[in-house]
Amino acid sequence: MLFKGRPVSRRPRRNTVASNSIVSKKETEGGLEINNKSTQKTAINTKQTSRIPRQHGQMRHIKRSRQALPANLSAREKPNKPESRTALDSFIESMDTIAQSNESIKRQSFKTSSSERRSNFGKNISNQPQLKKPRYHDRQRRNFRPSDKRDFDNKPPDEDIKKPSLPQEMQKPVDSLRIYPLGGQEEVGRNCTVFEYGSDIIILDMGIQFPDEDMPGIDYIIPNTVSLEQKKKNIRAVIFSHGHLDHIGAAPIMLEKLGNPPIIGRNLTLALIKNRMEDYKKGTANNLKTILINTIEQKITIGKFKVSFFRVDHSIMDAVGVIIETPHGTVIHPGDWNLELDPMDGEVVTYNKLSELPSPRILMLESLGATSNKTRVPVKTTLANLEKLIAGASGRIIIGTFASQIERIKNLLEYAEKIGKKVALDGYSMRVNVKISQELGYIKIHKSTLIGVDQIHQYPENKIIILCTGAQGESNAVFARIVNNNHRFIKINKNDTVVFSSSVIPGNEAVIQKLKDHIYHLTEKVIHSETMDIHSSGHSNRADIQEILRQIKPDYFLPVYSYYYMLVEAKRLALATGMKAEQVYVLDNGSVIEFKKGHPKLLKEKVNTDYIMVDGLGVGDITNVVLRDRQVMAEDGMIVVIATIYSKNGQMVGNPDIISRGFIYMKDNKDLIEATRKKVREIVETGDTRTKADENFIKNKIRNDLGQFLSQKTQKRPMVLPVIIKV
Repeated sequence: MLFKGRPVSRRPRRNTVASNSIVSKKETEGGLEINNKSTQKTAINTKQTSRIPRQHGQMRHIKRSRQALPANLSAREKPNKPESRTALDSFIESMDTIAQSNESIKRQSFKTSSSERRSNFGKNISNQPQLKKPRYHDRQRRNFRPSDKRDFDNKPPDEDIKKPSLPQEMQKPVDSLRIYPLGGQEEVGRNCTVFEYGSDIIILDMGIQFPDEDMPGIDYIIPNTVSLEQKKKNIRAVIFSHGHLDHIGAAPIMLEKLGNPPIIGRNLTLALIKNRMEDYKKGTANNLKTILINTIEQKITIGKFKVSFFRVDHSIMDAVGVIIETPHGTVIHPGDWNLELDPMDGEVVTYNKLSELPSPRILMLESLGATSNKTRVPVKTTLANLEKLIAGASGRIIIGTFASQIERIKNLLEYAEKIGKKVALDGYSMRVNVKISQELGYIKIHKSTLIGVDQIHQYPENKIIILCTGAQGESNAVFARIVNNNHRFIKINKNDTVVFSSSVIPGNEAVIQKLKDHIYHLTEKVIHSETMDIHSSGHSNRADIQEILRQIKPDYFLPVYSYYYMLVEAKRLALATGMKAEQVYVLDNGSVIEFKKGHPKLLKEKVNTDYIMVDGLGVGDITNVVLRDRQVMAEDGMIVVIATIYSKNGQMVGNPDIISRGFIYMKDNKDLIEATRKKVREIVETGDTRTKADENFIKNKIRNDLGQFLSQKTQKRPMVLPVIIKV
């Protein structure tokens, strides 16, 4: 053998460039362009040379030979003295030359098939000794994991195989306008829409969705960003239409995932986002790059997009509509809106000017009121009724409303100061929103008007107004704690007047009905929208949708931001106003519609819009499996079986312990508990003797057989958790 000695550890080959090469780097849009210009021809045909695997002890001998050289010379720089060259020296020099050439042909070798490389192996290396076939770990890189299952013959080792894939039709930028919603098309909330033109992307809104009843323990749901994470360098900005949580609530998490692109909005909207960022993670608001919309007339160029704004009526200050202009179409998106025919400032908002925008005009209209025929209550009527209740209350008045109804809160605070009453704010979000509005100058009241909840007993009851959150029946909100007698400072008495000044979010009807029922037990002075006009919706109705369609005269209509059935109803309204079926598109979450030279096309492939559920500090770590387990435990409870067995023969030691949670009350079901113990012993001690001591086999058998047994006995199927202890 040419080499002897013990095996040594393999180290990854260094990136070597021949000393006689001139390497020039030129920065391009796609990255670095590297050009190699060799000043000499090498003796090796690089196109036909493949890697030579290292043998045992080979690197040790090479190392020794190099250590024998002067410090300022490497093996390849050794003086050419033919009379002193040995066979080992020739081999070392050849191996160095091969190492140099390997780097220069690296990309070329990946382009050829594995069979071609095997056939070309060693064609021009006639003087090299025959080496052993490379073993598996000879090809292994430092960062290789068997689970990666890389194909070394066809993929470069540094290729990231874990990147999320995009639909094939969307992998390359094209000269067209693509629109795809990441949420808001099949639910109320999670509003987020992506606009892509060439290599530029802008996003409108990043909202949250509140969980359904079948999602126990989930705080909220956010849009899925997996389709954007590969292209986050192309995201030019995120525009926020207004400051409600279904439009800004997911901003802290999504902005962080997408590399904190610039955000665009008005004063109050940006301030609310900054506060939410700080609540999510301290110091993250410092990472925000903000662009303030100073006036409605402001125009901004974002990449290839031309963006402008228009005024809309909504239940929060600083709400704006967005116009996105491209050569392929002009998008008109009001965000959330309503038609206020008798506004507080006397200036009625109309949308006729939008009909003059360049064609084709693409109207994306929030359609939450597409099924409502009710005449909307004007804001003036709502405030007049609330002022009447406040002025005539003989005791305290407790008003439950949304913390985001800042404009209504502002009017109530100003009226309370006018008639000399004190206002106590309760609910973290409400206190924060009022504080931000005061700092921005939207709410201007004397500081003595606001008092702490702990100070309400220092004033006469008829001088106290309590504004609180939780009118939707949230279990931990202020309203629920007051009703359940769990509030530290507020106890409802017969002389109190309780007001529900909010609409019912679809899906919350049953919860709010129970809340009202509890309050009626405490006081009969309960006012809600069914008995008095004390709430003005910030959304439209069917007549409003048809009116705005007539004013804007869109070429294409995309209803958005509602349940799917509401979007379909909005489509029917558009058809009733004279639009054609080919002009109206009802999109699912993830659907991609492409406008090219004014012509729409609905792509077959969709982007990923799976739920990302937030549970405490966990983002996206709650899967359907976890939810299903929670649902099972919520419905039928769980039972824990603790069995001790001998490890040799699988026989049980004593009786198994049974623990029930949410399934049965054990003291009242002693017979069932004893029957369950006998069943567990039967399951463990019967069967094949070869598997009696197999812990996993026993667990699975207990889980399945005991589950069927309990189902037959009780008509319930609790979650069975077996615990096996071997002795």
